[in-house]
Amino acid sequence: MNRNGESRRTFLKTSLMATSAGALSSPLISAIASEGKAPSENKTEVKVAGYDYDRVKGIMDGRVGIDQATVSFHYEDIYSVNDLAFGPEKTYEVSELGLIPYVNKFINEDFRDYVLIPVFISRVFRHRNVFIRADSGIKKPEDLRGKRVGTPGYGMSANTWIRGFLKDEYGIEADDMDWIETTKSSDKGGLTGSGWSAFEEDGESPYFFPADFPLRQGPPGVDESELLLSGGCDALITAITPKAFLEGNPEISRLFSDVKQEEQQYFKRTGLFPIMHVVGIRSSAVKENPWLPMAVYDMYVKAKQLAYADLETTTSLKVSLPWVTQEFEETRQLMGQDYWRYGVKDNTQELDLVMRYTHEQGLVKRREDFRAMFHPSTLDT
Repeated sequence: MNRNGESRRTFLKTSLMATSAGALSSPLISAIASEGKAPSENKTEVKVAGYDYDRVKGIMDGRVGIDQATVSFHYEDIYSVNDLAFGPEKTYEVSELGLIPYVNKFINEDFRDYVLIPVFISRVFRHRNVFIRADSGIKKPEDLRGKRVGTPGYGMSANTWIRGFLKDEYGIEADDMDWIETTKSSDKGGLTGSGWSAFEEDGESPYFFPADFPLRQGPPGVDESELLLSGGCDALITAITPKAFLEGNPEISRLFSDVKQEEQQYFKRTGLFPIMHVVGIRSSAVKENPWLPMAVYDMYVKAKQLAYADLETTTSLKVSLPWVTQEFEETRQLMGQDYWRYGVKDNTQELDLVMRYTHEQGLVKRREDFRAMFHPSTLDT
């Protein structure tokens, strides 16, 4: 269940929503989809959970699948998938997971109930996620030194990447800022958590900070947006766009005024496309079906190709943006044809950085090779 207690699950049974290849909109889509068709008898049940991205739409509607399995897709947000995977339920054979929370569990708690495959289902440049008060005196990244920085979850994947680029690009260490972790998040109206919080119920931290690390809990019941508006902090670093910013409050702005330019220049300098979420497979399912990791990987690759095909369509736009085709072409010119990269080999730089950042920032007790988290059959992808 979600923090607000409402069920957000949408069950999409692919066997009931399969679309025949002949009815598909292009030869490319038909060819990709037909590879996922399979006989119906003697199949393993595979329940897949996560957000309903364009790059999983082909899994949701049944155009791609797994020959040996009956695949069903279940909508879950990141709060729910983390809670279900890291908690006792382990409901889904295949689940989207927060990458940094998984790294923390894997290293700090020897979590092995899910094994990763190199499908990086959520990737976001995060310069857009640093917010400031108009009267804070913060004009450039270096001005964050000595400032109070709020967040609804210190251990968020987004925050880990932001602290990483602040250090690598601007020389700002995490302990140069005074951190305040709120007890609520403005997007959910509920508690923070889901593997993100720097404080456990007993008030202790699951992380490995020095005793004098500048991090404290915020006032009870105050979310990050309210904290910034009230002057309780000078800036926010968070994956969550604060409610006050969404409402157009003039007291809150982004640190980087031209976010697109900043993020594109960052990519040009580094080649990095930050990874937020990854796909994991329940280890018990892999033990019963050793072929499952590569089969699931291939399914996600085919679904991504269908999303690319939709973005290429110009006869009738499938995305509700007038210049989506031009944006798609410009993105490929900058980042390459297959810019939403899956596989280990094309993501080594990002994965190495994740392991470095989590260790340097005190989230894990030791640094490990990222390959240990991935199923061996997927390491050559």
